[in-house]
Amino acid sequence: MNTSNIQYIRTSMIDQAPPPRSESSVAGWIRKNLVATPKDVALTILALLVIFAIVPGALNWLFIQASWFGPDRTVCTTAAQGGIQPDGWSGACWAFVQDRFSQFIFGRYPLVERWRPMLVGLMMVALLIPLLIPKAPRKGLNALLLFVIFPIVAFFLLHGGVFGLRVVETPLWGGLMVTLILSFVGIAVSLPLGILLALGRRSEMPVVKILCVTFIEVVRGVPLITVLFMANVMLPLFLPTGWTFDNFLRALIGVALFASAYMAEVIRGGLQAIPKGQFEGADSLGLSYWQKIRLIILPQAIKLVIPGIVNTFIGLFKDTSLVSIIGMFDLLGIVRLNFTDTTWITPVTPITGLIFAGFIFWIFCFGMSRYSAFMERHLDTGLKR
Repeated sequence: MNTSNIQYIRTSMIDQAPPPRSESSVAGWIRKNLVATPKDVALTILALLVIFAIVPGALNWLFIQASWFGPDRTVCTTAAQGGIQPDGWSGACWAFVQDRFSQFIFGRYPLVERWRPMLVGLMMVALLIPLLIPKAPRKGLNALLLFVIFPIVAFFLLHGGVFGLRVVETPLWGGLMVTLILSFVGIAVSLPLGILLALGRRSEMPVVKILCVTFIEVVRGVPLITVLFMANVMLPLFLPTGWTFDNFLRALIGVALFASAYMAEVIRGGLQAIPKGQFEGADSLGLSYWQKIRLIILPQAIKLVIPGIVNTFIGLFKDTSLVSIIGMFDLLGIVRLNFTDTTWITPVTPITGLIFAGFIFWIFCFGMSRYSAFMERHLDTGLKR
């Protein structure tokens, strides 16, 4: 080939051109997302009207007119109600939340012993964060410490009775501490048990399949409040004379088993989505059943159903409030219990406490949702173009 007439040969790629200003500017985003069509314009105007009608009043009630500090109800009631606020509508009573905050977190756990749940919380965070970071090393050791060693250490720290620690009975536990314990145990137990139930339901062994199907359908067919009631009231009737279980332990078992049934169906959906060729390919390699499931099938199935798994975890976290049926007070239960405190009875105390509890639940649920989205993006290697 004659190259004598070639005047210029590029040896490097042209730099990527910046996007058009109409696409990268704020005005471009507004045109594309808010006013692209007449319908979008109408919906945008309607949304703005709703925002301007609700948000200013809500912000005024929540923050501007709110009472932030004070010793009792008088800081949250108007003069006409016997308080120190001027006559008229009073704002949120955050003084109530500030005064009862430690109780909302620890329940009636003894004040001088609260360093123990604090230490447990720090241990949990220290073990959980590395497990959630994909590039963190030693995942196996981390999981062993978090799901096997940590629960044992946490139990003896919280309950006491060893190494000179004062015994703190579970009826004194409460608040956010109980919510997190129930959620952690429910999540840690429901995922592996749900996987086993899903595999059992797809098993070719009739006895195993019948047992798994029966458990899943029976548990899914009743509400959680019924499971908790049965665990607390009916279970002792079937135990030998003199046998008993702690109420909190019954709640842990009931919540874990209930979540496991739902988790089993989520995992089964992922297993059914795996192409038959994956099973045949694993068989052609001479892998045993458990090698095939552990190395080939489960990693793909779990990746497909991450949204369903996290959705089950979020539902479990919110359902912990039902343990009040057996006399345990989680975060929502301990907040509601304080509504009857004569020191803080005001017209705005209940809604302020419920907003606080709802905000705490939202923080944890939103955090799980965002981490789920992160893991989906991180594991979405097979679908990238």
